[in-house]
Amino acid sequence: MIKILRFVLVSYSLLAINTLAQDPSASPASTASAHPSRVSTAQTAKEITDTAEKGSPLFTAARLKDGQPSVPKSLGKQAVLRPTQPSAPDGWDLSKDRGDVDAPADEDLGTGEQGFQWESAIKQSLLFLGIQHGYAMTQPKTQRALRGPFFRDYFRSVKSLHGWGDGGRFFTNYVAHPMQGSFVGFIQIQNDPEGRTLHVANTKAYWKSRLKATAWSAAWSTQFEIGPISQASIGNVGLYEKQTWVDIVVTPTLGTGLLVAEDAVDRFLIRRMERRFPKNFWLKVMTRMLLNPTRTMGNLLAFREPWHRYTAR
Repeated sequence: MIKILRFVLVSYSLLAINTLAQDPSASPASTASAHPSRVSTAQTAKEITDTAEKGSPLFTAARLKDGQPSVPKSLGKQAVLRPTQPSAPDGWDLSKDRGDVDAPADEDLGTGEQGFQWESAIKQSLLFLGIQHGYAMTQPKTQRALRGPFFRDYFRSVKSLHGWGDGGRFFTNYVAHPMQGSFVGFIQIQNDPEGRTLHVANTKAYWKSRLKATAWSAAWSTQFEIGPISQASIGNVGLYEKQTWVDIVVTPTLGTGLLVAEDAVDRFLIRRMERRFPKNFWLKVMTRMLLNPTRTMGNLLAFREPWHRYTAR
């Protein structure tokens, strides 16, 4: 019985050695482990990984798959490469809410712009300022105010600034002016390559971007009310009507609130409707324009389609 077992063991050993000698696909790890130098499995795996990193196109392609880095995960003698999944810093699921996953054809996937676009932002703001004053010039009270010494009347108008209420209608002060502040804020955002691609989210990057828009809106509002090209200089509001703080303060503050609200509607309502009906072009156009009216105005001032969107990230 013992002789039979010895014969079986010797036969299997000879068969294994013969198979390894003839099989070209034998793994380097197996050969190394059978070598008298007794190379460790961890050291062999490291050498295989280093060699693959330097020369294997498959390894490189796998690491760059979907633009995300891959993490090798050892399973025995094999290395399985799995791309890491993006995570949302604000706690929302990026696989559903990233705008570039199902990016519509009208989105700018890459403009190559770097830094804030001062020239275009100033031009768009001046264009809106011209529209505002152009409308005011059609009113008889503005035409009357143009008579008399320009600079003296201007400084007298600015000096009369005091109080809060100007006697205007509620809609004008607390609806129309915040809407102005919102789409002036969108002028700043659409000229900022970083800020214009941000979704509404409770992140430092988002709020920093929208505070910049608030500052831009506040500067525009102050200029429109008491600046060199303002209601105080052209219309002499302080001489013939009350020059107060309500419009200077409400326009940028409530305007930013409206801007953030439109960001939220765009992300959580409009984009989800577009994902549900991806081929309905008119639904996209109408929802974007009607549910984001001040962003629509910002697009028009930049001479883009009213329903234009940048890629969100």
